[in-house]
Amino acid sequence: MKIADLYIRVSTDEQADKGYSQRDQEDRLRHYCKIKGFDIRHVFIEDHSAKTFERPEWKNYLSILRKSKNNKVPIALLFTKWDRFSRNAADAYQMIKVLRAFGVEPEAIEQPLDLSVPENKIMLAFYLATPEVENDRRSLNVFHGMRRAKKEGRCMGTAPLGYTNKIAKDKRKYIAIDDFAAPLLRWAFEQIIENNFNTEQVWKLLREKSQSRVRFSKNNFWRALRNPLYCGKIFIPPYKDEDGHFVVGQHEPLISEHMFDEVQRVLDGRKRILKPKVVSPNHLPLRGFLKCSNCGKTMTGSASKGKMGRYYHYYHCSSTCGVRFKAEVANDAFINQLRNLVPKQGILDLFTEAFVNEFEQQTKMQSNERMDLLKQIETQNQRLKNALV
Repeated sequence: MKIADLYIRVSTDEQADKGYSQRDQEDRLRHYCKIKGFDIRHVFIEDHSAKTFERPEWKNYLSILRKSKNNKVPIALLFTKWDRFSRNAADAYQMIKVLRAFGVEPEAIEQPLDLSVPENKIMLAFYLATPEVENDRRSLNVFHGMRRAKKEGRCMGTAPLGYTNKIAKDKRKYIAIDDFAAPLLRWAFEQIIENNFNTEQVWKLLREKSQSRVRFSKNNFWRALRNPLYCGKIFIPPYKDEDGHFVVGQHEPLISEHMFDEVQRVLDGRKRILKPKVVSPNHLPLRGFLKCSNCGKTMTGSASKGKMGRYYHYYHCSSTCGVRFKAEVANDAFINQLRNLVPKQGILDLFTEAFVNEFEQQTKMQSNERMDLLKQIETQNQRLKNALV
C-alpha cells in the first residue's frame, strides 16, 4: 500500500504575480496519486513564504509525524515543484534529513528525482538553489530600488506619526501632513524645547490632547523625537563603500531644522536645566519635591492595592534605604506647615511693597532702554515724515 501526504503552498505575491493556484496544484497532485496508485492520507494547504520552514501548516505536519513516528509504512510527501517545498537550500537539506528520520520521502512530481542515485543530488542542488537565487535577486532589486527612492527624497513605507500616506493622480505615492496629528506633534516638540516638563510628562499630555484618536505609544513618541524626517531630511544608511548621509526630502517638513536640533540638544542633556516636576497625581502632590531624611535622595511615590481593592498611597525613597511613609500624613503635615507660614495683614502689605520696589529696581534699566528705543523710533518716523513732505 502506497500512502501519500500532499503539500500545497503558494504565497500571496506569487499568486498575484505568477498565477499560481492552490486548486490547480491540488488537482495535479490528486491526478498523479490516481495514476501511481497512492492513497492520500493528509492534505496541507499553505499560504506562506518558503524562505523558512516557520510556516503554520508545516509545523502542524511535523507535529503529526512526531505523534506517528512508530509507523512503519513508508510515506511519500508530494508537491508539484521543489520551490513549493523550500526556497532555502541549506534549510531544505536539513529538513529532508528530518523527514527521512520519520520515514517520509519528499518528491516533486514535476521535477522527479531518484535520490538513491548519487548524481541526482546535483540536480536536487540545482532545483533548490534556483528559487533561493531568485529570491535573493528579487530582494536585492527591491533594496536598490528603495535606496534610490530615498536618495531622491521620498519617504518609503508607512507614514510616520503626524503624516499620512497619499497617492497622487499619476499613481505616485507620497506622505502629507496629517491635519489632526501634526499640530499635536509640533506642540510636543515645542514643549521639549521649553523644558517645563520632562519627556514622559509631555508624552502623557500629548495622549490626553489626542483623545485616543492617534496612537501615540511611548515607543513611537520617542522615535518621532529623534527622527530627522520631521525637519525635512531623510537619512541614507551606509552601504558598502558609500557613507551614510542625509538628503532633502520631497515631503513638507513638520518643524524647522533649528527646532529639531534644539530638541536633540535637550534630549542629549546638553541643554538640560534641572527643574522640579510640575505634574503629579492628586494623591501624591509632593512627589519629586521631598528629600529622603536618610540618604538625601529625591523621594518618589506610588500606590499599593489593599485586600479590599482600595489603594493606599505612599512616599518612598528611590534608593534601597527603605524610607517610606503614608502620603496622607505627609500631605496634611505640609498643609499645616503652610498655614503657619501665612503672614499677617500688615506684614503681607509690607512684603508686597518691598517686592514691587525690588522688581522696579531690577527692571529700571530695561524700562529706560525701552523708552530710549521708543524715542529713537519716534525721531526716525518724524524724519521720514519730513522727508516725504
